[in-house]
Amino acid sequence: MTPLVSILIAYPAPSPYLDEALAGIGKQTFRNFEVILLPDDASGRQWPEWCVETPTGKLRPAEKRNIGIAKARGEIVAFLDDDAWPVELWLEKAVSHFAKCEIAGVGGPGETPPNDPFLAQMSGRVYENVLVSGGYRHRYRAGAPGETDDWPSCNFFVRTDAVRLLKGFRTDYWPGEDTYLCMELTKTLGKRIVYEPGALVYHHRRALFLPHLRQIGRYGLHRGYFARHFPSTSLRIGYMMPSLFVLGLVFGGAGAVLLPWLRLPYAAAVAFYLLATLVASAAKCPWVWLLTWLGVMATHVTYGVRFLIGYFVQRLPGEVQRFDHPSERK
Repeated sequence: MTPLVSILIAYPAPSPYLDEALAGIGKQTFRNFEVILLPDDASGRQWPEWCVETPTGKLRPAEKRNIGIAKARGEIVAFLDDDAWPVELWLEKAVSHFAKCEIAGVGGPGETPPNDPFLAQMSGRVYENVLVSGGYRHRYRAGAPGETDDWPSCNFFVRTDAVRLLKGFRTDYWPGEDTYLCMELTKTLGKRIVYEPGALVYHHRRALFLPHLRQIGRYGLHRGYFARHFPSTSLRIGYMMPSLFVLGLVFGGAGAVLLPWLRLPYAAAVAFYLLATLVASAAKCPWVWLLTWLGVMATHVTYGVRFLIGYFVQRLPGEVQRFDHPSERK
């Protein structure tokens, strides 16, 4: 029997990105789905027949998605950001994995759209850079199929009965609610999450530099907090490397000032870092190369500092915040 998929889209207000996402959903080869739209306020718009608009008030994404989970009629819920649009095989590729009862979740990549503005394209290049994403590069460009224990909710499928058993997302984390849900799926329920590269969406990027770095800062803050409180998901060398770099830069620099013998090793280490990031950012266009290089270094520093802050704070910010969404632009 073909399962029904409930696609949940949480957002503050409609934007051209949402129209693009719905157009992609409308072209799916897999047709047994419903879409639950979760804006702050009623839009008064006429949506496709397979859409239901459910205004939520001004809530965080986790709270909005929990409302959608409660209303979902499908055996599978698909979490999709409104600034991401799926390829035609998105549902078909993801749903095929749920034939195995031990699989509770499926994640797919979110690549940078080819029509993004130039500075957003540069943000996408930074995310895809091997010295930024490392072993998690398959989140930003299609990689080999496999398994994972942590997947972002911008493109994530979960069995409805499993997510309801876990009482949905934790609403005191944002971002990070998806990391906690994945931990519960794999550790508490003992289920598997698989990575399906064919379940691809094109995910619009924040522009380099400030919007990109604000988003990176949120990611670093939540990951640092999780590294301390939920080490099974986040106390990993790949997540810690930017912070180790920042600490080395600061304390190594201070040591080099005080200890003359340390100056040459410190200068050599900094030169090696500059050269490695420069080579990893290579592009035919000099401007693309330069902006990517600067973006990679700024990302390392921003993420590293915010990770350290997150590791030591007692709680994450709980208030609803702006997050550079197109509908927030005045």
